[in-house]
Amino acid sequence: MEKISRKLWNWASILEPATREQAERASTMPFVFPHVALMPDAHLGRGATVGSVIPTERAIIPAAVGVDIGCGMAAVRTQFTREQVTAVGSLTPLREAIERAIPLSAGRYNQKVVATAEPRVEELTRRAEKARFDPADSARNWHLQLGSLGSGNHFIEVTVDELDRVWLFLHSGSRGVGNKIAQRHIKVAHDAMTRWWIDLPDPDLAYLVEGTDEFWSYIRELRWAQHFALLNREEMMDRVVRQVAEFMGEDVDEQERINCHHNYTEQETHFGRKVWVSRKGAINAEAGRPGLIPGSMGTASYVVGGKGFAPSLNSSPHGAGRAYSRSKARKTFTVDQLREAMTGIEYRDTDAFLDEIPAAYKDVDVVMADAAELVEVRHTLRQIVNVKGE
Repeated sequence: MEKISRKLWNWASILEPATREQAERASTMPFVFPHVALMPDAHLGRGATVGSVIPTERAIIPAAVGVDIGCGMAAVRTQFTREQVTAVGSLTPLREAIERAIPLSAGRYNQKVVATAEPRVEELTRRAEKARFDPADSARNWHLQLGSLGSGNHFIEVTVDELDRVWLFLHSGSRGVGNKIAQRHIKVAHDAMTRWWIDLPDPDLAYLVEGTDEFWSYIRELRWAQHFALLNREEMMDRVVRQVAEFMGEDVDEQERINCHHNYTEQETHFGRKVWVSRKGAINAEAGRPGLIPGSMGTASYVVGGKGFAPSLNSSPHGAGRAYSRSKARKTFTVDQLREAMTGIEYRDTDAFLDEIPAAYKDVDVVMADAAELVEVRHTLRQIVNVKGE
């Protein structure tokens, strides 16, 4: 841990100067209390650093939550072992079955609301009515987005832990509807700064003031989008469980299920004061709380337990963190290097995933070493099947 200033504490041993400067700008906002916490996977983001925890009093910065509201992880530990799964035969049919069951890639959604999604859509409809907004104003087909993966670093994996037990593991958020909600409120915050003649160190640090209609409108829709993201992961996980059961010829016995956000805001108490804690690329690491920290494509991921370390605002990293931008990764690495990194893993061999090559990310082992005082590692997961959207 490095205390950069009274308002900025850092746990990242790998930290680009531009990332540090961006975090320093955020920490100067007058309503930050007690300080911004930079996680080990910190890297540049829009306005606020990805891998940062920003606690604020009586104000909130929509860009400090990010545009994929509620993005996070879900995992299920099954009764199966690696030996049992691989004994069935090639894992290609399992990967292809998962790809058929869940719409992949940006802009690809369900063609209809399936039976498992119906009660979830009904619940989200009731929540939207209670929040006094219509998600169709942001995305007319929002109900068809539930149970879809997206693209980029979103993924579905079949993994094995240190005891060769099989886990199902996935990463996704609030999809197009959450993105539209976020973008709209970021613009509202920008417009407010212009209207009030407020000059900011970065325009994307635009904020909403507690007590205003704009603030509470954002909070209501934010909470709805966070719940959409959680149910989206639940819906996808149910489909993955079903495909694994069909592949194995036996129902899945769910021995553990974890679902956690890493792009979200909650009201919490820290250092004796109630604040809005925006975790943008960070998970809640309260003492004993289970969490999920994915590595990059082809590397290890972790099931962790929080240590409740107060200076970190009870937070920990959410993944490996990018070291190369997507465009730079495509110019730097080759498809052959990607294939080498994915040796032994069943995946769709395409150059569309080149910007997700493990070398484009920080070394997850370094990230986890930096996080040693934040979380304890309960299980280390390694992929045997990888599914991604282009």
